[in-house]
Amino acid sequence: MRFDILTLFPEIFSGYLGESLLNKAIGKELVEAHVHNLRDWANDKHNRVDDRPFGGGPGMVIRVQPVVEAIEQIRPLAPSPGRLILLSPQGRTLDQPLVEELAQEPRLTMICGRYEGFDQRVIDLLQPEEISLGDFVLNGGEVAAMAIIDTVIRLIPGVLGDEQSAVDDSFSEGNRLLEFPQYTRPREYRGLDVPEVLLGGNHQEILAWRKAQSLEKTKIRRADLLEKQADDANENKR
Repeated sequence: MRFDILTLFPEIFSGYLGESLLNKAIGKELVEAHVHNLRDWANDKHNRVDDRPFGGGPGMVIRVQPVVEAIEQIRPLAPSPGRLILLSPQGRTLDQPLVEELAQEPRLTMICGRYEGFDQRVIDLLQPEEISLGDFVLNGGEVAAMAIIDTVIRLIPGVLGDEQSAVDDSFSEGNRLLEFPQYTRPREYRGLDVPEVLLGGNHQEILAWRKAQSLEKTKIRRADLLEKQADDANENKR
């Protein structure tokens, strides 16, 4: 999979791209990540890409010209145009089903916003898919772009050591509920023991315990997920 990131602050990605699973995936040529500096498409001597909003108001707005011309030059850099994403608090909320959808694409191009956002004509001309991390505002879209990359690469075959973990995780394809509790050595610590069922080697009992724990945790912390699961089941029966 190829990621193209258009940003005003490309250096933010330097450390991120060189660490952990993403760096290994890049080394294995499972993933490509290309960061593009929006200022390279500025058309004045000061490399300005923003300006004051028409009609007044606080802050600055990212101009239409550099964004549109940048995307027009970035798109032909790979055989597939892929999916164009604009990171925005006004977009569709990122969740695991959307991540699974994005992971099927050969390429994601992400536009990172700053300041008071984009001139509306960026959206009108490019027709990007707007995606949000949630009902809050970040200083810019770079962290959101990293979140999308981090979640998507876990679903690319060969990136994780055990691909089953991506199926069993909270919200994932094999488990839309919260994940069951996990334990490792030592068996006892400060009076707290590992549940005996996990030590007995009976895989059916372990599976049943994990399902029960997942359900109970979801009931307590995220009952809305159970309601959604029931709604989806009813929808499938129709």
